[in-house]
Amino acid sequence: MNAPVRIAPAPALERTLFAVPGMRCAACISKLESGLAPVAGVISARVNFTARCVAVDHLPELTTKDIQAAIGAIGFDAEAISDADALTDNGESRALMRATAVAGFAAMNIMLLSVSIWSGAEAGTRDLFHLLSGIIAIPTVTYSGRPFFRSAWAAVRRGRTNMDVPISIGVVLVTALSLFETLTGGAHAYFDGAVMLLFFLLVGRMLDSVMRDRARGGVAALLKQTATGARVANPDGSTIWIAAEALVPGQLMIVPAGERLAADGVVESGSSGLDLSLLTGESAPCRVSAGAHVHAGTLNLDSPLTVRVMAAGPDTAIADIARLMEHAGQGRSRYVRIADRAARWYAPAVHTLAIMAFAGWMLAGAGWHEALLIAAAVLIITCPCALGLAVPAAQIVAAGALMRRGVLIKDGSALERLAEADRLLFDKTGTLTLGRPEPVDLERLPHAVRPAALALAQASKHPLSAALRRALEADGARPAALTDLVEEPGFGMRGRWDAVPVSLGRPAQATAGEMAVAFVSDDAPPVVVHFRDALRPDAAATVHRLQGLGLECSIVSGDRAAAALPVVRALELTAQTGMRPQDKIDAIARLAGAGRRVLMVGDGLNDGPALAAAHVSMAPASASDVGQAAADVVFLGDSLAPVATAILAARRTMQVVRQNFAIAIAYNVLAVPLALAGMVTPLVAAIAMSGSSIIVVGNALRLRGAAR
Repeated sequence: MNAPVRIAPAPALERTLFAVPGMRCAACISKLESGLAPVAGVISARVNFTARCVAVDHLPELTTKDIQAAIGAIGFDAEAISDADALTDNGESRALMRATAVAGFAAMNIMLLSVSIWSGAEAGTRDLFHLLSGIIAIPTVTYSGRPFFRSAWAAVRRGRTNMDVPISIGVVLVTALSLFETLTGGAHAYFDGAVMLLFFLLVGRMLDSVMRDRARGGVAALLKQTATGARVANPDGSTIWIAAEALVPGQLMIVPAGERLAADGVVESGSSGLDLSLLTGESAPCRVSAGAHVHAGTLNLDSPLTVRVMAAGPDTAIADIARLMEHAGQGRSRYVRIADRAARWYAPAVHTLAIMAFAGWMLAGAGWHEALLIAAAVLIITCPCALGLAVPAAQIVAAGALMRRGVLIKDGSALERLAEADRLLFDKTGTLTLGRPEPVDLERLPHAVRPAALALAQASKHPLSAALRRALEADGARPAALTDLVEEPGFGMRGRWDAVPVSLGRPAQATAGEMAVAFVSDDAPPVVVHFRDALRPDAAATVHRLQGLGLECSIVSGDRAAAALPVVRALELTAQTGMRPQDKIDAIARLAGAGRRVLMVGDGLNDGPALAAAHVSMAPASASDVGQAAADVVFLGDSLAPVATAILAARRTMQVVRQNFAIAIAYNVLAVPLALAGMVTPLVAAIAMSGSSIIVVGNALRLRGAAR
């Protein structure tokens, strides 16, 4: 008889989150993750580029200091933080805005002084203007250059390099040479070039940081959807309010009508309608009774429920969605932007050229001063201003043009990814449809009783009552004066109208998923008004236009098949229905595995993970806070046309971006040999660098009509 096989239990793991502010490009992601993988005790490491942090799953015996040391050995400073800290604004954008403002103000003043020098100011006046420029420039460089200096020093002291190293060397070297020239009465100083260089670079970095901040709030917005706590029944019949994070399985929650659930559980007693759009996106309320499973964040619409807690805090379904969003966002973090791809060769190339220029001229017999000036000219003329502005300048102009058309671009790389999209997945409710139930047979309700129906609808919080109220008000109805108004759990609103009993509530014979309300006056037969979620007015035309642009379109919906069928027929699209958040992520992953670039368009909280997982995503302005936070692009109004408009604008933007890179490369091909030959002074280099940047910006301005 064989001995039983003993399987060792899997070791318990811990997860520690580290802030890594030194991450500047997509290459840092692979450097961190691949560098941590072989560390003993580290099971996995996942970078969140947007939040600039890395989550490390590790064995308990591996301490925080050990992991910090491992990250330090890779070349990055790191600090252990909490999950909440990762979602908190770290103030980087505000600091960059201040640095940019200081550099811009200083550049304008120094340029005024430089114009006088260029106009032929005499030696004494020239020396004074150089001195005044230095008084402005040196504190400006010291203050505004800190983002680059800190990043460069962190890289150098760990034996690596990045784009900030040549930038810092160039700025410091030019400023030092300019100060030397000023103190020795030299004819040339280059304070204007140093400060202008900082200003252009800070503009690009600030815009990138602001867009990252906008993209960071998805998970935080999602976790706000749950109730802060619940009233829990004690064995003696009394109740006590307990915070959501303190709830434990087995407790009995009392959930009144109109409140959200604070934990997942099973209904012990009561019957009510729940708004499940948070999880499924379906607009029709779902009836639940004893034995039904319910989830945190869902809204109890009708009647009190007693719910036995089964999962609370991080174990709830909504917390799972938050984790899905966070993990799904990592795929987008790995997207390597065009500017990042170009930057990979920039730093070593510039270092090599500058060193070659200095060494070559020293060997040729030039003094250290002349050789250093030529090396500085090389550093300035190869400054990445044009390269750094090629993408943000085009993105800013295109984003402004789209904003005037009601399309808001949130992520700096969204236009790049939007231009690459070739597969489109639509959510149904609130995306292809308006997400607002509208009565389809309001004429069934006699005009004589509409004032009473409006008064009842105004007193109710039910979504269908709100829809009826909007329709009646739009039709010119005025509310009647009712007495004895009361909301009966599980039925609706009751009251008296001139002593006649009236009510508005759920029809007695309503089928599952049917959207309808019944108005009853005295003993008269009930008048049932049905509702539907209407398509966006131009949905069919927009879908046809998108297909003409080469995008294959389909629907992924949490609704039941029967609810989605009218939209499927109207738009002639295929659909996957009954999908949970993980199902949508899986569908996106399958398409991505087949080489497709997926654009997800959705609006609900349940769409948040899919919006984060897609190659690029869009949401209407009517979307939930989570949907808007997770999406790269938000469009206003009831029209679906902005989806096609944004794609066309994105494709045109990328054409201009490629043109800008061609301009920047051509500039370097022409200017660098001249600088290496000693034919360009740092002043001329600064002017040439600024000129190339202005040409790039001018080319980008052609995108002002990109959204037409």
